[in-house]
Amino acid sequence: MLLRTLKNLMRPGRQCMSTSSAQIALSPYKYHKLEPEIPETGTLTADEARDLYYKMAVIRRMETTASNMYKEKVIRGFCHLYSGQEAICVGLKAAMEPQDSVITAYRAHGWTYAMGVEVEKVLSELTGRKNGCAGGKGGSMHTYAPNFYGGNGIVGAQVPLGGGIAFAHKYREDNGVCITLYGDGAANQGQVFETYNIAALWKLPCIFICENNQYGMGTSVERASASTDYYTRGDYIPGIYVDGMDVLSVREAGKWALEYCRSGKGPLVMEMKTYRYFGHSMSDPGTSYRTRDEVQEVRKSRDPILLLKSKIIDNGLLTEEEITKMDKDARKVVDKAQEVARTAPEPDLEECYTHVLTSPYEVRGADQSILVSQPASGH
Repeated sequence: MLLRTLKNLMRPGRQCMSTSSAQIALSPYKYHKLEPEIPETGTLTADEARDLYYKMAVIRRMETTASNMYKEKVIRGFCHLYSGQEAICVGLKAAMEPQDSVITAYRAHGWTYAMGVEVEKVLSELTGRKNGCAGGKGGSMHTYAPNFYGGNGIVGAQVPLGGGIAFAHKYREDNGVCITLYGDGAANQGQVFETYNIAALWKLPCIFICENNQYGMGTSVERASASTDYYTRGDYIPGIYVDGMDVLSVREAGKWALEYCRSGKGPLVMEMKTYRYFGHSMSDPGTSYRTRDEVQEVRKSRDPILLLKSKIIDNGLLTEEEITKMDKDARKVVDKAQEVARTAPEPDLEECYTHVLTSPYEVRGADQSILVSQPASGH
């Protein structure tokens, strides 16, 4: 009986003791106009492993819940899910300093949570409730938090805004860097290259990150881009290719890139190669331009959560039981949050007229008095 118990405890994934830290090999990087400088290994402590895994597990569960709520018509309008891409926001946030800022596109739920917004406030924003992080007025595409400038609905338009945020960091001399994210589809926008130009001229502390999930809307990158090496697209701006499914590789590349930009050397372009499990949005089944087998293969062999889990257990940082408990805790948090998001009160109708610019310029419809006193002109 004792022998059987000992054998059971020593099975892979059931270690009875854990180590405090481990050196873990990182996925290979590629460089453009840079010498290889990011270390080939990274140190991961047990506490860091717990933090990274739990946050990715929460985001995965939150997005699955959002998908279900959308199908029930509890969430309306646009809804773009981040499942499969969790390693990018979690890894980069682990590398950031408090003064650093982020701006991204409409696939923003994961980033919103990573930047400190509780799950309840994320899901409540998606359902249009007044306790949402934007008061229920922004919805899925327009979520905000301190140093997090959204969630932006216009393809590629957040990139010049990110350049402006980086300029503000430089102007204020606050030692901050702006992480500006966009997708592989937006990477072909002209405004992206215009922003590259001014950022390089002014040496702005900005990291331009292409989250290459390999499909823009319903088109593969090979059909949309003459060059799919997005990390080289900055031409005169140095670039780095990163495996965006490896949260440790993302974190270490983020640390290096942030210090590079913080030192006054100007901007960087990074490509995070990743994959989205759902369609482009909830209106897209995601199976007309790729096969179900392709999605399942990535889920089995390249899933960022499973990859981290394997490394954590193999290096004795946490046990399988500890990881299972984190999965259960994540489910409890998200389940409780979605109950609130279904039942919390909606914003008052008067809120339609708040947060609208009225001074120094008069804006029609900014408040009730203007709306009543100035009938529509027909223009």
